[in-house]
Amino acid sequence: MTTIRESDFVESIADALQFISYYHPQDYIRALTAAYEAEESPAAKDAMAQILVNSRMCAEGQRPICQDTGMVVVFLKVGMEVRWETDKSVQAMVDEGVRRAYTHPDNPLRASMVTPPIGARKNTRDNTPAIVHMELVPGDSLEVKIAAKGGGSENKSKFAILNPSDSLVDWVLKTVPTMGAGWCPPGMLGIGVGGSAEQAMLMAKEALMEPIDIHELQQRGAEDEIEALRLELMEKVNALGIGAQGLGGLATVLDVKIHTYPTHAASLPVAMIPNCAATRHVEFTLDGSGPARLEPPRLEDWPALEWDGAAGARRVDLDTLTREQIAAWQPGERLLLSGKLLTGRDAAHKRITEMLARGESLPEGVDLTNRFIYYVGPVDPVGDEVVGPAGPTTSTRMDKFTEQMLAETGLIGMVGKAERGPAAVESIARHGAVYLMAVGGAAYLVAKAIKSSRLVAFEDLGMEAIREFEVEDMPVTVAVDSRGGAVHQSGPAEWRARIGKIPVEIE
Repeated sequence: MTTIRESDFVESIADALQFISYYHPQDYIRALTAAYEAEESPAAKDAMAQILVNSRMCAEGQRPICQDTGMVVVFLKVGMEVRWETDKSVQAMVDEGVRRAYTHPDNPLRASMVTPPIGARKNTRDNTPAIVHMELVPGDSLEVKIAAKGGGSENKSKFAILNPSDSLVDWVLKTVPTMGAGWCPPGMLGIGVGGSAEQAMLMAKEALMEPIDIHELQQRGAEDEIEALRLELMEKVNALGIGAQGLGGLATVLDVKIHTYPTHAASLPVAMIPNCAATRHVEFTLDGSGPARLEPPRLEDWPALEWDGAAGARRVDLDTLTREQIAAWQPGERLLLSGKLLTGRDAAHKRITEMLARGESLPEGVDLTNRFIYYVGPVDPVGDEVVGPAGPTTSTRMDKFTEQMLAETGLIGMVGKAERGPAAVESIARHGAVYLMAVGGAAYLVAKAIKSSRLVAFEDLGMEAIREFEVEDMPVTVAVDSRGGAVHQSGPAEWRARIGKIPVEIE
């Protein structure tokens, strides 16, 4: 009989969440480095360089890899001979660990959980509750797998019930392009096949906790049907040409994991969940001897890589920018932004458009005439920081507000992550505006370009409040130009044609 003390369990959860907030798993760094070295697309290579440089900076500074520090997902295998020394539930103990980690004074993590999910959606302020899955197993120890899952990748989760005779490969190749780039490739795909609807989703999620080992499989060859399927999907998904950040390139996925379970004769449930460039997970075992001890990686494990953001980039003064100037920008062109821009995400956009619909004036300081808005919800600053990690959020969530914002506020540009939908692209072209893309997964690197930050409006929205940033040489790419040219359409199409391995019908 093993006794697991409440204090050891809570401390282990808190320490693990801090650990994964600034340390990438080293298997991911090795795989991304190999992909970077092999990449032939300049845009994708630049994006991967930013992610790798950001990763090392976070390891050195012990600050979050991404501003979206994720919702906490925990898989527990509880030995049936384990005894708990506590009067709390397992959920309550996990939540206490989450609370301590996300409110740590030296490295506060962004609280993203809201309740209730429909209606007020009020931020819980400490990122609780966690999502906890438990299984009772033989033994006298507690196995813990813990991850911080970002919303951008989680929102791209897919599920379907196929006919038993349908092809899993065909479904994946049809579905991955519909996910866009909001999941911040290159990452992993976790696939669950069989069981029931909820079982397939759980298998897909837990598969993402496994180490990246596709390179070993490629070297030795498949030994069973599932391994052969992994190799086939790895090759064919990368042949889609989506590439890093959806810009077009050779590397869209770094591994494909498949978990299976017996299922009903009439069913073939399949689930697919991607992991983003801010892959964050760790596992440990408690045996009653004390809290987990996690071994930090060595800085030598990161590639000796220098990223020159100024090389080949156009410098832009946001404070004097005009529509005539942005009309000269081309899709895929790299820019360095300096000057002032406002921030705003879903909640701020919703409030602004509701005020406009009622004929109300916007708050003082929210004058968007000839200005840019950055879709971001930053981490709180520590020490001498003006802002914590502040990478972009997925821009398609703002598509529904784009026409009204461009038509009624004088806004001329937006900065975010990944592609825009057709209606937003049409609106951008109609109003002669532009959309710029910053690299998802490079939040600490982006934050170094922010020289000042002040709260402007909607303080009650927390990380979604409107702020004014003053930036210096903030790196971005022209994703949609003023005529509607979109790099997230042209880039993957170009590289899909270059790779040319398989015919793929993109809907």
